[in-house]
Amino acid sequence: MKSIADKKRKENIIEYILYLYRMEDLLRAYQFEMEDVDTYVLGHEKVSSEDKTETKKWLSEMSSKMLRQGIRKKGHLTETQELVNELAQIHWQLLKEDPEYLAIYRKTQAHLLQLITETGEEIPSHEIQLFINTLYGILLSKLNGRKVPEEIMEAATSFGDVLAFINHVFMSGFQSQGK
Repeated sequence: MKSIADKKRKENIIEYILYLYRMEDLLRAYQFEMEDVDTYVLGHEKVSSEDKTETKKWLSEMSSKMLRQGIRKKGHLTETQELVNELAQIHWQLLKEDPEYLAIYRKTQAHLLQLITETGEEIPSHEIQLFINTLYGILLSKLNGRKVPEEIMEAATSFGDVLAFINHVFMSGFQSQGK
């Protein structure tokens, strides 16, 4: 699991963030009991003992951070959210400088407004967070065997296009001017 995270971190920052969200939820599902995670999750993984040991340490550290940061029931690790915020900085820079990106982003507008209206009081701090939350919600729905409404899938397609562009820029080593 740790090796999967490392690979995603090197290849696709959006997939990495979504994977970290899944790991946070996994720890919550086992109520931060590392013995249970070891028995019921790591015990079933077909990986080397070295990888299991590394993964157990990684998940244990993640668990401790989550508890220290007070995100036992919901929320995400500060370091993960800092990555999301860095992606938002790239987004805002691209909106000012890249006409191709702006054209892709404009395709999200109708979906974005609809989701913001439907979200109510828990509006994310920026669009990039909303885009990632939408993709994560779809992932969870599919994992739980629930059908995802067509309008959400349409929104996810346009959000995914924006995130793919940002991912490409991020993975190419872009540094936002705010950093």
